[in-house]
Amino acid sequence: MPTHLPLFLGTTWLLAMLPGAGQALMLRQTLAGGRRAARAGVAGTCTGLLIWSTAAAAGLSAVLLADPHAYTVVRIAGGVLLAGLGLGTLRSLRRPAATAAGPEPGVPVGRRRAYAAGLATNLGNPKAGVFAVSLLPQFVTADGPVLLSSVALGALWAAVTGAWYLLFTWAVDRGRALVSSPAVYRRLQVATGCVLLCLGAGVAAGI
Repeated sequence: MPTHLPLFLGTTWLLAMLPGAGQALMLRQTLAGGRRAARAGVAGTCTGLLIWSTAAAAGLSAVLLADPHAYTVVRIAGGVLLAGLGLGTLRSLRRPAATAAGPEPGVPVGRRRAYAAGLATNLGNPKAGVFAVSLLPQFVTADGPVLLSSVALGALWAAVTGAWYLLFTWAVDRGRALVSSPAVYRRLQVATGCVLLCLGAGVAAGI
């Protein structure tokens, strides 16, 4: 069954906030097609997360039922991954900040096209699969319905990510200059990098 849900919510929220391909896509869709296109893109992204997490949950269930000790190995690997992600985020601050650029003016993005773009971007990102495999085991015990609990956590992960992207696209629509400011992204990187380092260390230590 799932454990430490508040920590899981916080971790997935921070992962969603990390600047990357998903946020770049949401920025483009919001500026080119408006909030309706952005919402369709968010739905596509969440669908991709559900696919990744369900696939990971099926494999995770088989592994834990076959060898409970594998849980410890996966937990440590997940903690190292999270800490490495935090360290990489902080190291990226040494590079000159790039100004986030919006898309060139053009034909508004349709909702179906925006949904397909969100889905393809997520499924084409192997990091999403790595996150699913490394994150879910940290919050599921070997006792109880591992598969169902993992799928439920995957759905919760998708919901948290969708909530952040909806907030992000709303902010882009209301204050484009503020959201696109390199200073905002720099502060975001500092906060998420430090917290992910701490979370990774705690997960690896079994805290």
